[in-house]
Amino acid sequence: MEADLSDFNIDAPRWDQCTFLGRVKHFFNITDPRTVLVPERELDWAKVMVEKSRMGIVPPGTQVEQLLYAKKLYDSAFHPDTGEKMNVIGRMSFQVPGGMIITGFMLQFYRTMPAVIFWQWVNQSFNALVNYTNRNAASPTSVRQMALSYITATTTAVATAVGMNMLTKRAPPLVGRWVPFAAVAAANCVNIPMMRQQELIQGICVKDTNHNEIGHSRRAAAIGITQVVISRITMAAPGMILLPVIMERLEKLRFMKKVKVLHAPLQVTLSGCFLIFMVPVACGLFPQKCKLPVSYLEPELQDTIKAKYGELVPYVYFNKGL
Repeated sequence: MEADLSDFNIDAPRWDQCTFLGRVKHFFNITDPRTVLVPERELDWAKVMVEKSRMGIVPPGTQVEQLLYAKKLYDSAFHPDTGEKMNVIGRMSFQVPGGMIITGFMLQFYRTMPAVIFWQWVNQSFNALVNYTNRNAASPTSVRQMALSYITATTTAVATAVGMNMLTKRAPPLVGRWVPFAAVAAANCVNIPMMRQQELIQGICVKDTNHNEIGHSRRAAAIGITQVVISRITMAAPGMILLPVIMERLEKLRFMKKVKVLHAPLQVTLSGCFLIFMVPVACGLFPQKCKLPVSYLEPELQDTIKAKYGELVPYVYFNKGL
């Protein structure tokens, strides 16, 4: 007997998004690196299935497992605000394969100035694309803003890396290995706010519980962007802090000295091991759909909400981005 799926709510989270563990499970599901390899036609099928399920039109013979798989593919490849397919490199599911290569090479080639500059530039180019892809699409970003953000973040990362490399020349070798993380953290503090500056200037779209738009808030934007910056730094921290300690000890071993050509591939592999866990953990630090008391909003927005809704809207909600 076929199950009746006409009332199946495909947008209802499989795991409780109010808890950290529930959010981590959710992001383990949608940041699965294997989804990067899924063919375009299968992604398009997933979108059709999700849209039909939302309308209550489910093809006969469809199983719950098929709908859950379709939603996994949809969440991994389509933007939550616009429903448009995201570019592959900018998806969070590409953070592990893309991030492990860049992180591994940043940690390996940190000694020479040209290598430092090149890999920091590559990393910021990757970050800029990820930040743009996972922005809150309700606040449009101009080409000028994207270019300014990219140049500023790249300059910050390179300046931090070069400056700290010069300052740590006489420091223990391990300290020099931590310079890439300092540069990445500094650049994240610049890149993300710059890329999303329009939200800080004009405010981010806030909605009620029924998804009705009720205004734009700069305070909500500042909270969302701050949480994204913390998440991105947390994502990189364990691998970029612990991996240098591990490699510092491994490189002293006799057999490792004989296979220096394998040091870079080893760092790339170990970086991937860290990122497989840290991408969902960092994404799950804060709820994707933020909840904010109306009393915390700008006074003029509070007055507008109270004049229109009275006390019926105690909280507003917004997508903080990733």
